[in-house]
Amino acid sequence: MTFKLFTILTMSLFYISMGLKHIFDPNYFYPMMPSFLPYKKSLIYISGCIEIILGILLLIEDYRLYASIGLMVLLVLVFPANIYIVINEESRKKLKVTRLFSILRLFAQIPLIYLAYWHSF
Repeated sequence: MTFKLFTILTMSLFYISMGLKHIFDPNYFYPMMPSFLPYKKSLIYISGCIEIILGILLLIEDYRLYASIGLMVLLVLVFPANIYIVINEESRKKLKVTRLFSILRLFAQIPLIYLAYWHSF
């Protein structure tokens, strides 16, 4: 097994499992949702379904390019939620994370976007 295939399998399982968490534990994600967003529960379910679909498509070579592009877009779209966690102390308390952890999580988006890009070719 090549390293690239290993990362594809790992990321696929990661996105599928996170998508399932959105579906079965939506309350976990409420503190990440900025107050100005409407339809929070619907957005959580929709983003979870998208993560599951993209995670599955990442496994299928013919659809991997589309899955990678979709994941890059998704990661950019959820970036404001990660910023919100960094700047909102109440959100961090509900998630039980430190400010340092939330900052590290914010910067973790960059390698995840790059990894999705790498999986596209």
